[in-house]
Amino acid sequence: MDKERLEKYAHLLVVCGLNVREGQEVVIQCGLDQPDFVAMVVEECYRHGAKRVTVKWSYMPVSKLNLIYRSEETLSEVTLTEKAEWQTRVDTLSCLLWLDSDDPDGLDGTDNGKISSENMARYPIIKHYRDAIENKYQWCIASVPGKEWARKVFPDLSAEAAVEKLWEAILTASRVDDDPVAAWKEHNEDLAKRCKFLNDSRFDKLEYKSSNGTDFTVGLNEKGIFCGGGENTLGAGVYFNPNIPSEEVFTSPMKGRADGKVVATKPLSYQGKLIENFWVEFKDGKAVKVGAERNQDLLEKMISMDEGASYLGEVALIAYDSPINNTGILFYNTLFDENASCHLALGRGFNGCLEGYENYTNEQCIEMGINESMIHVDFMIGSKDLSIVGITKDGKRVQIFKNGNWAF
Repeated sequence: MDKERLEKYAHLLVVCGLNVREGQEVVIQCGLDQPDFVAMVVEECYRHGAKRVTVKWSYMPVSKLNLIYRSEETLSEVTLTEKAEWQTRVDTLSCLLWLDSDDPDGLDGTDNGKISSENMARYPIIKHYRDAIENKYQWCIASVPGKEWARKVFPDLSAEAAVEKLWEAILTASRVDDDPVAAWKEHNEDLAKRCKFLNDSRFDKLEYKSSNGTDFTVGLNEKGIFCGGGENTLGAGVYFNPNIPSEEVFTSPMKGRADGKVVATKPLSYQGKLIENFWVEFKDGKAVKVGAERNQDLLEKMISMDEGASYLGEVALIAYDSPINNTGILFYNTLFDENASCHLALGRGFNGCLEGYENYTNEQCIEMGINESMIHVDFMIGSKDLSIVGITKDGKRVQIFKNGNWAF
């Protein structure tokens, strides 16, 4: 891949993604797949005033070995070192960049129950730290190609050619062309306009219908707002883009208000395994029945991780005719596939989707209808003929999506 274009990508992630400020600390979480690019990002962080940049490397085959050979007890332990690292994040509010390159099937063959037990045991301890930094720091999720991921996406190519083609797809979807910073400024402005229309409309619920079997209604929060693109940190008010790429306008619905069936339109990569050709049925807000052609047991475990795992935390609107979907590529990666078309998320909701959320505690946000859970898992439901109608409290119906795309 052209070095100049990669430098533009690194610049975009640091300037628009994280918006690193003078004297801030930065943590980068990444695999071993693109070390030269990671070095570019590190240097870019320092050029923009970072005080310290820490890279935390990971390697999926080692993670798989840990899951196979370690006991549930040792997997579930949050070590003193981990607690110290979390406390450092609380004290410094360091920026966090996650460069995902994982193999979508990288944990096949491991015990689903063991993974679930590990997550359930660790979550109550880590939650304490996570709540302390919620909405107060800059973070960004982006991607670089890993060899196994690239070969999954382009199985007919050699490993080298597949990685190169995946690089091209990632950069195109991320708007890394002549001036990516300017392109993202324009894109954020467009998403903000769509949010304004939806927020001004004050819809009470959204009605989804598609010929694939989706027939679903979700209730919105009376104090809820739609968000999209960049957001501001609490306190410092630093503007950043948490997802690159991102095409979504989203909100957190009212817990307990969802009924009907939704049919997934893309596979879901969860815990290093693929859940394929699946559907979810809701009643009174809760996922009461699921089905899948592959890894149904994993889907069932996912929605039983805790009380909130079977409720919705997010409703996201993305045009079917999106830049990512128009590539014709199935990425097997949630960051890209979720931004290819409309999606929902099971699990944790976003306090930031409540108007004036900065004035409420986390407990108050939960009382107001924001779902709380240890998971937040996006799955795609957008289709070419998807219809979404916004319905106000007085019964007014407004077409929001028609034939899979924005109707306004």
